[in-house]
Amino acid sequence: MTVSALTLPSNRQQTVPGEAHLKFLLDPQMPLVLPMKQVQEVLVLSANRLTPMPNMPACVIGLMNRRSRVLWVVDLTRMLGTPPLDLNTQQHSLVIIRPGNIALGVVVQRVEGMVWLTPDQIQPPPSHVPSSLLTYLRGCVLQEQAIWFVLDALSLLQSPVLHNSPALL
Repeated sequence: MTVSALTLPSNRQQTVPGEAHLKFLLDPQMPLVLPMKQVQEVLVLSANRLTPMPNMPACVIGLMNRRSRVLWVVDLTRMLGTPPLDLNTQQHSLVIIRPGNIALGVVVQRVEGMVWLTPDQIQPPPSHVPSSLLTYLRGCVLQEQAIWFVLDALSLLQSPVLHNSPALL
């Protein structure tokens, strides 16, 4: 077999339909996705790299320094009103969201990878979704016998929980 038989012709390009989304879990029953254009970075952060801050909302874990910038870090489960994560671990899975000029670190249970979704796959959320979660959703997608909730990072940054405290965002 020749090398040219293994490559695509230059006039044909492989394309993946849809927009890239980061898939992560808040708990095993709650997969979430965020558009990659709203994600700055994903990392595993040592717990001792977080500086706790007193008198903050329950969802605020503390501050971190990343690339000479100080960022607030929140527990996404507490912010969304779902059962909280166990934060007594040595390290956290962290997604840094940046839908505009402001960045925020959100702690999640586990990052699962990337998926590609087309706009027509995103449907309105089902009626049984808690109202505390609805505010932050763009919709949901039925995939792999599960409902994936599509979050909107801008809605997370505009959360009243974050804006009711004078020192935050």
